Amino acid sequence: MSIKNWTARKEQIMKQLPVGIEEFSQIIQDGYYYVDKTNIIKDLLDSGSKVTLFTRPRRFGKSLTMDMLKAFFKIGTAISLFDGLDIAKEKKLCEKYQGKFPVISLTLKDIDGIVFEDFINRLRVVISEEIACYDWLMDSGELTEYNKLQLNQLLLGRFDGAVDLQSSLKFLAKLLYKHYGKKVIVLIDEYDVPLDKAYQSGCYDEMVKFIRLFFGSLLKTNEYLSFAVLTGCLRISKESIFTGLNNFEVMGISDTNFSGYFGFTDCEVRDMLGYYGLGSKYMLFKEWYDGYKFGNTGIYCPWDVINQCKLLCGENEAPMKSYWINSSGNDIVKDILNGASANTREQIECLVSEESIKRVVNIDLTYADLKNADKIQKETYLWSILYITGYLTDAAKPSGKIHTLVIPNKEILEIYKEQILSWFNISAGHGSQWKQFCSAIENGNAAGAEEALNNIMPKCISIRDTYARKDMKENFYHGLLIGLMSCNDEWVVKSEQESGEGYPDILVKTAGDGTGCIFEIKYAENGRFDEACKEAMQQIKNKKYADILKQDGAGTIYLYGISFYRKSCKVVCRLEEMEK
Repeated sequence: MSIKNWTARKEQIMKQLPVGIEEFSQIIQDGYYYVDKTNIIKDLLDSGSKVTLFTRPRRFGKSLTMDMLKAFFKIGTAISLFDGLDIAKEKKLCEKYQGKFPVISLTLKDIDGIVFEDFINRLRVVISEEIACYDWLMDSGELTEYNKLQLNQLLLGRFDGAVDLQSSLKFLAKLLYKHYGKKVIVLIDEYDVPLDKAYQSGCYDEMVKFIRLFFGSLLKTNEYLSFAVLTGCLRISKESIFTGLNNFEVMGISDTNFSGYFGFTDCEVRDMLGYYGLGSKYMLFKEWYDGYKFGNTGIYCPWDVINQCKLLCGENEAPMKSYWINSSGNDIVKDILNGASANTREQIECLVSEESIKRVVNIDLTYADLKNADKIQKETYLWSILYITGYLTDAAKPSGKIHTLVIPNKEILEIYKEQILSWFNISAGHGSQWKQFCSAIENGNAAGAEEALNNIMPKCISIRDTYARKDMKENFYHGLLIGLMSCNDEWVVKSEQESGEGYPDILVKTAGDGTGCIFEIKYAENGRFDEACKEAMQQIKNKKYADILKQDGAGTIYLYGISFYRKSCKVVCRLEEMEK
């Protein structure tokens, strides 16, 4: 079969990839590619837990799994959705449980605000929308007139009567039980987002008090509850908001049970790539998106795999890309890294050089711990946060709380170079040396820029020369300069934008005066600064990197070659000759 005909046939029969789709029924009914995780249903039921909390990093399929659970258990959902899936083989289980329960389901991922009242208002909207799904209970013959009067108040958004906001979902569970004669299943996705956002906004204590009563009413003192499943990123200790819950089970990233249900296993990735004719790309996917360890199971980030697979289906030679960086919550990481100590800097240097470090990891860390910690304590918590949120993973089996930590894969390594290092180095910005650096750059003062940069670099994370490849070293210094230059709000800073016959490392447009700068970065092997700078300047000239600034009408263009070795640098500059 010709390539043309094969491509046409492929377009006719290949399932689409469900990028950004978290509704299980849509994936099944519209024929999207689905990685079967339905056996989690059997394991949940076999566990017998009243409340189960799954903690995983962002973008590992938690929301889709929760919607799948809803589709399986909820009364009235089409049974045929699960035809051909793994759980359908469990005939007796399906007969007993499928489509047999009322389900209350909500996500807290959009609960945010500046002050506590903002959070409550948004939570009121989310709860109102869930209650509105059951407005037909107003016609139920099993409810008393008083029940209907209370329900009507909630449907009108009035939570200040006999049923308040904190007890509203328990009340809904009661009505569903009276109507169906069946206890309710509760599903809460991203349960910890309000606590995370409230921590950032300074109203954490108020939010904890509210959430403790809210969950207590719904999950602890609720005689109408069959069982509940919650998902989130950070594990909140039982003592903080789940006080008094019996038969409460937490399944985190170190636990072996349920370890393969969030994220893709190696076999699942191989199958997907084979299905789309991308088997030759397997090692690239493994290098970029594999490396996570949940329990004893190796895991790929599914968000990345699906997005990159879709990209390659449209353009087979497309480069590998990073997707997770724009979807992960990272405010806590940024807060701790800003102004961290030399010891922490050294540990980050080891990680960026693809070495491992041994550190204590506390998976029961709470926002209260962070809130009440001093600077030194926060730094000890850093490794736990990086581990829990997916920035680090296990390189070996943990020994108690001692974990051997590494950066999982190339994608996360890129995030360290492009984002985390710039956060760490932000304390170097806005100081006198940084101001000197910016002023020198704007005026073509190579000596001044070199002096300032050499004074800044000892305070920043560097890359360990022993192990790192040359290209990785250059990328690191590239990221360091991007971080410093991006601190200047008046500059337009672009990385590897096409210009002339190639892609200069950094392009800067300064404010107002029509000045532009081109930067080419080289690693000076064994401290050969002059040779590396000469190579950089020759590359700028040969590839005509200044063309884009000329086309944009820049009046003055400075060309910079910068060479780095360990924590030292040399800067050379030449003024580009402009056509008269």
